[in-house]
Amino acid sequence: MSKTEAKTEPVQYRFPEGFWWGSAASATQIEGAADEGGKGKNIWDHWYETEPNRFFDGTGPQKTSRFYETYKEDIQLMKELGHHSFRFSISWSRLFPEGKGELNQEGASFYHNVIDELTAAGIEPFVNLYHFDMPLALQNIGGWENREVVSHFVSYAETCFLLYGDRVKTWFTHNEPIVPVEGGYLYDFHYPNEIDFQKAVQVAYHEILSNAKAIEAYRRLGGDGKIGIILNVTPSYPRSRHPEDVKASEIADAFFNRSFLDPAVKGEFPSLLTDILKEEGFLPDVKPGDLELIKANTVDLLGINYYQPRRVKAKEHLPNPNAPFTPERFFDHYEMPGRKMNRHRGWEIYEKGIYDILMNLKDNYGNIECFISENGMGVEGEERFRGEGGMIHDDYRIEFIKDHLKWVHKAIQEGSNVKGYHLWTFMDNWSWTNAYKNRYGFVSVNLDKDGERTVKKSGYWFKRMTEMGGF
Repeated sequence: MSKTEAKTEPVQYRFPEGFWWGSAASATQIEGAADEGGKGKNIWDHWYETEPNRFFDGTGPQKTSRFYETYKEDIQLMKELGHHSFRFSISWSRLFPEGKGELNQEGASFYHNVIDELTAAGIEPFVNLYHFDMPLALQNIGGWENREVVSHFVSYAETCFLLYGDRVKTWFTHNEPIVPVEGGYLYDFHYPNEIDFQKAVQVAYHEILSNAKAIEAYRRLGGDGKIGIILNVTPSYPRSRHPEDVKASEIADAFFNRSFLDPAVKGEFPSLLTDILKEEGFLPDVKPGDLELIKANTVDLLGINYYQPRRVKAKEHLPNPNAPFTPERFFDHYEMPGRKMNRHRGWEIYEKGIYDILMNLKDNYGNIECFISENGMGVEGEERFRGEGGMIHDDYRIEFIKDHLKWVHKAIQEGSNVKGYHLWTFMDNWSWTNAYKNRYGFVSVNLDKDGERTVKKSGYWFKRMTEMGGF
């Protein structure tokens, strides 16, 4: 369909002029070249070497989608598919192989080239500094458990601001900082696979502190753009309006959402959470001046990742007092009867959740400027939907995006300060321990054919939608 033809289609859901249409990705998940170009090892390289069986089909981060080699062609394709912006992350260990010390010039040049290529294509670079990929040398001294790592992160952030700040005007400190806490220290799905609630609390606290310190550095260095954080704000829905179910949902919300949302946006921790931590004897180690620093350095912009809701109910079985402490001490998970599912990922699909998040930000967080920084649908075995012309007909993904955007549109009508929508992700990528099991991209990546790219039906649909400003 030509551009002119596309424009004649009636648009029922029109989005504001200048809405940020694009997609999101992360360094470890797309770059490949894990041991090339002077890059040091991160925790994923190390974990794959030591326990390859933990990764789907034994596929590690070495190869992935080869963006390190093919970024020019990929960015050209982004332009063709109507991207206004693209969010990616910088690999800390590609810039600083040991996480600190001397800058790896080859790594620095790579990101210079990517940013220049995006700018030349008219695509705004949104740059995130940390996406789960701690340099191994720093993990060896405790990673986020160790306050020294906060200082190294700030030095790394300052380097990025100085190197790229002339062209990058939208920065993020962390993506989903709750995930390294959950995965690494509560539930054993990320390295270092410890089950230790006190460490989990300290890791979360140091991430929050590093966010505030990086924001402080950005402003001190005269950064003239916006700096924010990306949070997977997952609404916690109670099973019923029974006071105990409601209380359970409020506690889950405090642990998993407000723990980062409140300090990032309001500069303070929710008392519900700090009271629990105090009562249970798990408060983090806080140094004098920290809380003032966090209060003074809140975000300009919030990225929201939304995939699924969290449903909880009052605790029905007494926890084993000798089992490791986890937030589930205060609630049980609940499966809503008749829920709509993405069976491939095992996740509930609940489109209204995206609206509830935006309304919560409007009503309780000063209607902070925000955007949907990730939303998407992972599907296994997409090859079976490939038609004769070679295109994957992923109508389910188009429906998924539409059904979420309808609720984003409603939130805009009701005054939400939401400025954009980024799909996870541009092209099929390596997904942590799941590797390439579920495919999320607008563009298919064929690992058996040297990473060959083919645009899926959703990619062409997205192009038309961005041209029309809606659907």
